[in-house]
Amino acid sequence: MFEQAHVPTSRCHLRVLVVHNAYQHRGGEDSVMEAEAALLSSHGHTVELFARHNDSIDQMSRFVTAAQAIWSSQVAHEFEQLLVAFKPDVVHVHNTFPLISPAIYWVMSRLNVPAVQTLHNFRLLCPQATFLRESKVCEDCLGKVPWRGVVHGCYRDSRLQSAVLAGLVTFHRGIGTWQNKVTRYIALNDFCRIKFIEGGLPATRIVIKPNFVDFDAPTVTRRDGFLFVGRLSVEKGVGVLVAAAKAILGAQIRVAGSGPHAKLLAESSRITALGALSIDLVRSEMSRTVALVVPSICLETFGLVVVEAFASGAPVIASRIGALSDLVKEGVTGILFEPGNAQDLAQKLLWAQQHPAEMAQMGRNARAQYEAEFTAERNYGQLMAIYSDAIDAVKTTSQ
Repeated sequence: MFEQAHVPTSRCHLRVLVVHNAYQHRGGEDSVMEAEAALLSSHGHTVELFARHNDSIDQMSRFVTAAQAIWSSQVAHEFEQLLVAFKPDVVHVHNTFPLISPAIYWVMSRLNVPAVQTLHNFRLLCPQATFLRESKVCEDCLGKVPWRGVVHGCYRDSRLQSAVLAGLVTFHRGIGTWQNKVTRYIALNDFCRIKFIEGGLPATRIVIKPNFVDFDAPTVTRRDGFLFVGRLSVEKGVGVLVAAAKAILGAQIRVAGSGPHAKLLAESSRITALGALSIDLVRSEMSRTVALVVPSICLETFGLVVVEAFASGAPVIASRIGALSDLVKEGVTGILFEPGNAQDLAQKLLWAQQHPAEMAQMGRNARAQYEAEFTAERNYGQLMAIYSDAIDAVKTTSQ
């Protein structure tokens, strides 16, 4: 047992414990966690991973899963043992739902270990985590007890599972976990920071650091067609994309991804379904597209795929919603359209087809924005500053 986190005299070398509950269907959060851990290791820091995987849920009863999501004493005990053995300078949490639970924050607080939490989604404010209900933005639970999310069965169309999420949020809000036990939160942009403050998180503990991608600018000889990359689901606007494709002539849209709405793609002959692709193949597709299309109808917290497009020199045609309208600068790095409006999207795709020189310039601007804001090295500096701030905050309060 140790009374205080080990704080090195030099922060050139840190011991970082990364915490993550991986999803059954791999997503952006998993990729970001792995990329940040690799970035830390490449700079000489010692990184340890405390992880759970949702594949384990298949062997657990619903009651046990629900109880563990809210407070898992067993996981907290295992986590404490690792803290004592590893003696991290800082713990960086990406996801605790549902197998790790927020109980670990209380362990870190008791042992004076700095806790940094990346806010990848809106789960602390909304049972659905996306502020989406019946294909429309819904903020009924923002800053309130999320009982409406239970009534509507917002999480997986299940009142029972929604009640677990609502119970988790309400319980930990009530005992002060979110307000007092997390040293620093990382919001991915100013839009998200404001939302989390509206939802009750302490403004003084929320800092902004975007996600990053790391690859060299490709050599492009010719760009053609449009590209969609992501989960084929309602919140990603797949239906909007298909409807827009039906409304325009000549435009070809390649779609990379899988999901419950995959069958919709067959409704338009102008859509080519590529299926789920590796990251290398996705980047290859981005290097030859006129523009990436992001028709999300939910409040995205970031949009890593947008930064990947910027890095490849591709402009983005995106919904004017949430963080997307912050990431994509209208007429500079891409084009924005009205969320959920297939006709508006179709008009913007048609304009892009007819103005190749303007789109090419937007692509160059996008690459420049990537180099200025979203590279690995820039992100590393931001991450180190956040860790240093969290370490100092705990050191000060424990003296």
